[in-house]
Amino acid sequence: MQQRQLGDIRITRIVESTGTDFQPLTFFPETGPEDWEAHRNWMLPRAMDTASGNLVLVFQAFLVQTSRHTIIVDTCVGDNKPREMRPSWHLQQLGTFLPLLAGAGVAPEAVDYVLCTHMHSDHVGWNTQLRDGRWVPTFPNAQYVFARGELDAWEKLHRETPQPHLIDSVYPILEAGQAKLVEPDFAIDDEVWLESTPGHTPDHVSVRLASQGAQAIITGDLIHNPVQCLEPEWIMRADFEPERAKATRQKFLDAHCEADMLICATHFPEPSFGRLVRRDDAFWFEYEE
Repeated sequence: MQQRQLGDIRITRIVESTGTDFQPLTFFPETGPEDWEAHRNWMLPRAMDTASGNLVLVFQAFLVQTSRHTIIVDTCVGDNKPREMRPSWHLQQLGTFLPLLAGAGVAPEAVDYVLCTHMHSDHVGWNTQLRDGRWVPTFPNAQYVFARGELDAWEKLHRETPQPHLIDSVYPILEAGQAKLVEPDFAIDDEVWLESTPGHTPDHVSVRLASQGAQAIITGDLIHNPVQCLEPEWIMRADFEPERAKATRQKFLDAHCEADMLICATHFPEPSFGRLVRRDDAFWFEYEE
């Protein structure tokens, strides 16, 4: 399922790629082989690749079309981006993102807002595109919404260790005057607003949607894989503040379990839409096929 109607809001998944090169023991570095024994069978083949035993992660944006606005939530890895620390992303040229957006009937010029849940490189890549040797905003008429604390934290890190994705995917937005720096409770209107979900990064946010009594949340990276519904204590390797990330994830699971909340899980495998239900003393992600 690539699309979902939520009251008057249309949510469309724009899938840049699906990755199967994430080894469970390195992705969740505090786990051991014995931790996976109870999960391997149910995770195959959707959430775990049968051939390699690696985790399956989707890299996608969510196109949110309301009666008032056209919004992109997160912008994936991007093409032509120098990412030497991740060879599979380094200078990739997939050519998938913009054609899929066009297939959904949206030109870059029509996007009103780009909401970035956080500033990891796989969530800001298509903020910009390479044109005549320069990185320019992909969405020329959009306001790019960044949590102020998130930008501050990344700029501090950048001063200590250069962050290539800030150079090519964030700073050009600031220079173009298209950045809107906000607090983590910022609202576009009564249908689209941010919700603070810190831990994975210092000022990580998720995106809440509501229309005609129906509700949804786009998770960003507060949760990466459906196994974390059963094992919310498992941290992933890129969590800035692991203990805070655990607390945020537990709060999210408690708040939205059996609450008629559509979960748009950013990195979950196909179809990425689902609901949270109880499973004994833990939680289960029930996919909406």
